[in-house]
Amino acid sequence: MPITINLDVVLAQKGMKSNELAEKVGITTANLSILKTGKAKAVRFSTLEAICEALECQPGDILEYRK
Repeated sequence: MPITINLDVVLAQKGMKSNELAEKVGITTANLSILKTGKAKAVRFSTLEAICEALECQPGDILEYRK
């Protein structure tokens, strides 16, 4: 898939663990793991917004298009 998820990179930069982010965003760690591995078929804008708010980042920091 040409969309790459850089959530692990941003988490490391912010010094945050996945379970902490999942709690702040209000999703399960399993669903966050599905998103992190790129296996998610879709992501809600409300979830993306909550992730960006929790990590103080932009959507482009998390999602990247590569041919």
